[in-house]
Amino acid sequence: MTSTAQRADLQAKIWKIANEVRGSVDGWDFKQFVLGTLFYRFISENFTEYIEAGDESVDYANFKDGDIPNEIIVDAIKTKGYFIYPSQLFENVAGKANSNANLNTDLKLIFDSIQNSANGYPSEQDIKGLFDDFDTTSSRLGNTVAEKNHRLAKLLSEINKFNFGNFKDSQIDVFGDAYEILINNYAANAGKSGGEFFTPQEVSNLIARLALHKQTKVNKIYDPAAGSGSLLLQAKKHFDNHIIEEGFFGQEINHTTYNLARMNMFLHNVNYDKFNIALGDTLTNPHFLDDKPFDAIVSNPPYSVNWKGSDDPTLINDERFAPAGVLAPKSKADFAFVLHALSYLSGTGRAAIVCFPGIFYRGGAEQKIRKYLVENNYVESVISLAPNLFYGTSIAVNILVLSKHKTDAKTQFIDASGEEFFKKVTNNNKLEENHIKEIIKIFDMKENIDHVAITLDNKIITDNEFDLSVSSYVEAKDTRKAINIEDLNKQIDSTVNKIDDLRNSIANIIKEMKV
Repeated sequence: MTSTAQRADLQAKIWKIANEVRGSVDGWDFKQFVLGTLFYRFISENFTEYIEAGDESVDYANFKDGDIPNEIIVDAIKTKGYFIYPSQLFENVAGKANSNANLNTDLKLIFDSIQNSANGYPSEQDIKGLFDDFDTTSSRLGNTVAEKNHRLAKLLSEINKFNFGNFKDSQIDVFGDAYEILINNYAANAGKSGGEFFTPQEVSNLIARLALHKQTKVNKIYDPAAGSGSLLLQAKKHFDNHIIEEGFFGQEINHTTYNLARMNMFLHNVNYDKFNIALGDTLTNPHFLDDKPFDAIVSNPPYSVNWKGSDDPTLINDERFAPAGVLAPKSKADFAFVLHALSYLSGTGRAAIVCFPGIFYRGGAEQKIRKYLVENNYVESVISLAPNLFYGTSIAVNILVLSKHKTDAKTQFIDASGEEFFKKVTNNNKLEENHIKEIIKIFDMKENIDHVAITLDNKIITDNEFDLSVSSYVEAKDTRKAINIEDLNKQIDSTVNKIDDLRNSIANIIKEMKV
């Protein structure tokens, strides 16, 4: 099955689940149950594959729990990070779901058992709380046990029908695509910003390519506002595994999204010892101080959110913000994320960050931070994208590319907002592979292209009061139709003559009527 057919099939199946299963469950909450069930199926299949090790004579699902030697359990936890008994496998639970009067509590016990299997092992923090948002005993599933079990059994049954072979062999990113479909349909109704929770896969692809451009290897990759982990995983998807030597790091403030990011890592076969996703506020409680610097940083931080800023007098002395001599405004934390990323970036690395366009031209503290970035030659490129690329916002965002290893004091500006850089799909615009390749090509060349790209000496930016707006330097194409004045005058003369003839005709008619 092709990727297009698989994606269409996935969307149809999710709609079917939504129509038949969701019932009174809020759409935004329902998302957690669908993704949690997908994850449960995946780790069951993945764990079975590990235990059977390609031996067709081994059928782990039919083993008895009590027949598993302890050394096998310990070895599996050390390798995979968790353990699942045969009776706890998705296929066994789904197969008996309709007749299980204790389904909701049995599932809770299974999820607790999987999570607790890692206790005391190096994977404990990576497994702990993974199923917290998949609460099978929640009243959101129904007021009675029978109602809860009915919805859970139907959910297990429908997810069990997904036929993409092994998740890892699928032509599409099943988890990512399912998340995108659910976000697209429920985010607006729930009053959530799509940009806060999800970066569309094609935009993630572009950002990952920019951050890793021409790097033959990086020590590790980092996202300070990790969300569901899509940006980190695009790096894995589009580059050989060996290019990222020490794994994937990220921090996320939202507990539900933090769990989704960890699930996403497992779903993409990133083992627990190759990722480290932390929970907390990146700006006021940053993790990974002992792991920096990072050779690649990717991020789509929340736009213009509030933060402590000057209310916390210690922040101005923080090594991340002190060099700029000023803090980002309390009502607009955008540049706080930028300075944080810059502080974590290695001398040979590159950061690609999605930014709200207002930060590139406003005055005050933001202008002083731009001054710091320009005078220290950290800005490699500012890329303006088309509007309507993100769910929940029509803003035409920018990508800020930072580098500490530039060989000249110049900055590139790219206007990739024109119709040649996106495809219109219903109410949204979409980047396709040819658009991404063209943007990367222009980024790489650093050559001037009329109405698209220009590379300027930093002195010009300084003279322009450190304005980093793409529109300030890339002249927009004049799409007005050229007018031939001589032809226009002839048309006017012809029209005037016709009007005069009409007037004369009307005057003659009136005379005849009077007679």
